[in-house]
This record gives sequence, C-alpha cells and structure tokens, in this order.
Amino acid sequence: MILKNPRNLLWLVPVALFITSPLWKPALSAFLKPRGGIDPSTKINFDQKPEQSFIMDTITITMSDYGREKWIVNAKQAFTLKSDQEIGMTGVDALYTDEDSNKTNIISDEGMYYVDMRHLVLIDNVIIRKPSENEEMFTDLLHYYDDRKMAVSPGDVEIKGKDYTIEAGRMDYNLATNAYDFSNGVKVDL
Repeated sequence: MILKNPRNLLWLVPVALFITSPLWKPALSAFLKPRGGIDPSTKINFDQKPEQSFIMDTITITMSDYGREKWIVNAKQAFTLKSDQEIGMTGVDALYTDEDSNKTNIISDEGMYYVDMRHLVLIDNVIIRKPSENEEMFTDLLHYYDDRKMAVSPGDVEIKGKDYTIEAGRMDYNLATNAYDFSNGVKVDL
C-alpha cells in the first residue's frame, strides 16, 4: 500500500515522540528546572501583616521634651525584638541633658528601648558619669521611665563621689527633683 499523500504520515510524529520520551524527557526536565531553589519559609504570606524588623549598625535615638533634646542614645548595633516597638541595642553610649543643661554620660554593654512606652533599659556594666557633680555610678541594670522622669536600678548600685561612696541594693532616682531613694542594705562611706 502506497500512500499518495505524505500528510497522512503526520500521525507518526506524536507516536515517535511518545515512544522515545524516556530518552529525551530527563534531559529536558533538567534543562527546564528553575534555578536558585527558593526556601519555602521565606515566602511572604500576603494574608498576614509583614513584620517590620531590622538590624542596623550605628544608630541614634533622640528623646525630646517640648522641642528640647533630653536624651541622645547612640548604639553600635540596634535590632528589633518581638515587635518594631522594641529595639535591642549593643554598645550603648547615652547622653542626658537636664533642665540646667548639665550633661550626664551613660554607657552599657546592652540596652533595650520600648518606643511606645518611652522606656529605656540599660544592661550589663552600666556606668553613669555626672561631671558637674564629680560623681560616677555603677550597676548592672538600669530602667529609665521617660513619662515619670525616673531612673530605677533594682539591683546593686555603687555611687562614688569626690568625698563619699554609697552602696545599696536598689536605687530610685527622680530626674525632675534630683532626689535619690536607696534601699536593701545601704552602706555609706564618708
């Protein structure tokens, strides 16, 4: 039987592709495979609100009252914690300026700042220097509450002045009235 029309042989092409597919299909699949491998855990779920998190080197936080800078907090590194309202810091170097323009320098190894509460927490090797009063304070934990203008150290505190040393288990300091409140075994050397 001789086919007069070669168009009738066209049905042999799909049959030939089907029969030879085990030979060419793996190579074609490898060629068409997407490169770069996307990690499924990094995909953004657009139904949820994306977190706004960051890690930054060298950051400055400024707190002001009535347009006047009160606090300038510098950190070597800052990063968000549980939310974008909680900022963790390392290498903290802060400067506080009181109503009389006296400056107090505060350094610590670590810190946290709660933006919505204006609450600053300084942790590990906290050193406070008040040059105007020739005074230094040492502690491992210090909380500053901006709304109450209170600095609280719930742990051991040592304050060294020109002619005195104070050691206490707790200190509350009111920045507005410049008043100290010590407790938990206060020891004073004059």
